[in-house]
Amino acid sequence: VQLQASGGGLVQAGGSLRLSCAASGRAFSSYGMGWFRQAPGKEREFVGAISRSGSITTYADSVKGRFTISRDNAKNTVTLQMNSLKPEDTAIYYCAAALGGWTVIKRLAVDYWGRGTQVTVSS
Repeated sequence: VQLQASGGGLVQAGGSLRLSCAASGRAFSSYGMGWFRQAPGKEREFVGAISRSGSITTYADSVKGRFTISRDNAKNTVTLQMNSLKPEDTAIYYCAAALGGWTVIKRLAVDYWGRGTQVTVSS
């Protein structure tokens, strides 16, 4: 599976961005999908994950209530809708795929990583 994230950019605090991750291959629905981010000088951190069917989502406490993950298995895409953005959300965002499903993504048991997309939130 090859993953390509897009949709990053510069936004003011309080604004919104929508990130998309397009996956190649025919087994997309076999993977739990997730998003991570990495700010300069910091470790990569979990943002959220979604189950293979899309019926279950989980989020980091820092983004809960502001970010929403969804997926379209017919289009091989997963989306991260980010609202009420804060300067501390500034980071490179990565999408990830895990055959073990959404429950293992939080433990970084990821099979495939996409190239990141930069999100910058100005104050």
